[in-house]
Amino acid sequence: MRVERGIEFSTDREISELVDLGERAEAAGFDALLASSHYNNRDPVAALTALAEATEAPNLGPAAANPYDTHPARLASQVATVQEYSGGRALFGVGAGDKSTLRNLGVERERPLRRVLETVQVTRKLHAGERATHHGTFDCEDAGLNYEVDPVPAYVGAQGPDMLRMAGKHADGVLVNASHPDDVRWSRERIAEGERERVREDPVDVAVYASVSVAEDGDAARAAARPVVAFIAAGAPGAVLDRHGLSRERAERVGERISAGDISGAAGAVSEGMIDAFCLAGTPEEIEPGVEAILDAADGIVAAAPLGPDERAAIELIPRVLD
Repeated sequence: MRVERGIEFSTDREISELVDLGERAEAAGFDALLASSHYNNRDPVAALTALAEATEAPNLGPAAANPYDTHPARLASQVATVQEYSGGRALFGVGAGDKSTLRNLGVERERPLRRVLETVQVTRKLHAGERATHHGTFDCEDAGLNYEVDPVPAYVGAQGPDMLRMAGKHADGVLVNASHPDDVRWSRERIAEGERERVREDPVDVAVYASVSVAEDGDAARAAARPVVAFIAAGAPGAVLDRHGLSRERAERVGERISAGDISGAAGAVSEGMIDAFCLAGTPEEIEPGVEAILDAADGIVAAAPLGPDERAAIELIPRVLD
């Protein structure tokens, strides 16, 4: 399985609308259709089931589910259901989750690297038909699935150095959470460090999970990027903020407004520098150099939200850049 040209849809809209966008994306040549996974949006498994029914895209999955608001064994069953229903087209996008929204559930992201790694390991056991007893960052006792399923490749959403190294060592694929070429090149080096101790036979597939906002009007594209960049900036590791000369205090304020439900205020607190660091935003011609530089360092790209002020138009514009 390879993700060369993917697209992520936010599940903040009705599933019927998401299916329409998915059909348009498949017709435009995207080979992976991914659904965002946040407790306060619609259920990604329901969305992916509808996409499996409506399309023949070879890769379908959450981007990315987190093993904090849902027990990892339950996540394994959910993605196995998509695998079964889609005829073997599922991928398991898994990551540590968004700190700001997890706070709303009273959840602390303790030991995120171990949590994600243990989730991948237990999921593989369950998909292989084995029973799983595990005591670590989560517990399960003699857990198992009551049905057989083909293994589902695990794509780890990663941004920090340790998570990137772990993904290079253990995962089937990596969804590199980056939109700036400098971050992508740095991330690929960390993945390579993990690959030197790789425990999997197949090479890791490296796809860049890049926030994209594109339109014929570049200013409109940048304005549309602000709410999504707010979430990215709020969850960015301090080292990433420092690399781009961004204020940690300002990013913290953005996160506080997200946790309070003030998405408009969070978007308004986003700086122009944050947009440049965390989104490919502008006209097709303006974002093309960034896309080209990213693909020089990665195997593929997933165009993630916001996509632009007009998503249907963006679905047509992004392949123009990629081509």
